[in-house]
Amino acid sequence: MHTKVPVRVDGRFRLGDILGSGSYAVVYRARNIIKEDAVAIKLEPISHSSSMQCEYKVLKHLEGGVGIPRVHWFGRESTYHALVLDLLGPSLHDLFLTHNNKFSLETVVNLGDQLLSHLKYIHSHRYVHGDIKPQNVVVGLGDLSDTIFLIDFGITKEFWNTSNNVHIPFHQGQRLAGTPAFASVNNHLGGSLPWLTSNKDKLCSSSILERKVNTTIEDLCQGIPVEFATILIYTRSLAFSEDPDYNHLRSLLHILHSSSAPAACLLDFNQPDAPITHSPPFSHSPWLIEAVPPCPPLRRSTRILRPHNGPPACSYFYSAPEKD
Repeated sequence: MHTKVPVRVDGRFRLGDILGSGSYAVVYRARNIIKEDAVAIKLEPISHSSSMQCEYKVLKHLEGGVGIPRVHWFGRESTYHALVLDLLGPSLHDLFLTHNNKFSLETVVNLGDQLLSHLKYIHSHRYVHGDIKPQNVVVGLGDLSDTIFLIDFGITKEFWNTSNNVHIPFHQGQRLAGTPAFASVNNHLGGSLPWLTSNKDKLCSSSILERKVNTTIEDLCQGIPVEFATILIYTRSLAFSEDPDYNHLRSLLHILHSSSAPAACLLDFNQPDAPITHSPPFSHSPWLIEAVPPCPPLRRSTRILRPHNGPPACSYFYSAPEKD
């Protein structure tokens, strides 16, 4: 049984209402009684194998990046591990529900553009987030209301072995990581491709996996711009050790920007839908994608992308939605 939740953390952060919760951790709104500013505090009982220390380490390595929450304090309070972070706004999941399950095309493009930039930054520090989903993408507050942030780095992993300077090896039969609804088919199957497996029971063991396998990209992208299908085709074709071409993916999104779009990546969740004029959506006619720029040739990781004075970039998307 868990002990009583502390009223304060580190003597200066007073806990308020609950913002959200996971398997073991609970996130609270809190206030710094010295500076009078609001923060978020994540508490996890120390009786459980803590992912919070890992999350703290990752966030410190990523500190300063756009879209990365800032850590104010980490330590033990009573029988809990406590992680004090910037207070951020609602998640894309909540915003989507409150806007009648619909975002404008311009907002979707801007969200995608920012997410690709954030993932490139995370990958450049040799990490894969491991649990990308709408609940883990939140908007900032105040002056940062047009910036999206990635949260919950509890299962983030390094993909690069720094001791021998190589990509981690591929291992099949691994346990599913992340959230089943948003994990890739390869994640479900431990890396094997569904059309190469002879284990029919494995495919049918999960209704989520079965639906993903049986849903074609054509069906998934019915009625939306063809560029989204091109993005899915490209990301699904990446091998375990492939270097994603982030610029190519972002260029596909930029095709969809309306001529009246502002230069900044604004997130106007209330704007009306603009007519789609840049490329035809999918229809019931034969599926043709030649109208969009072709994907660059795929390549193995014979080279490693590096930021200035930094570690190598990631060579694959760990849990790109295959919905995702």
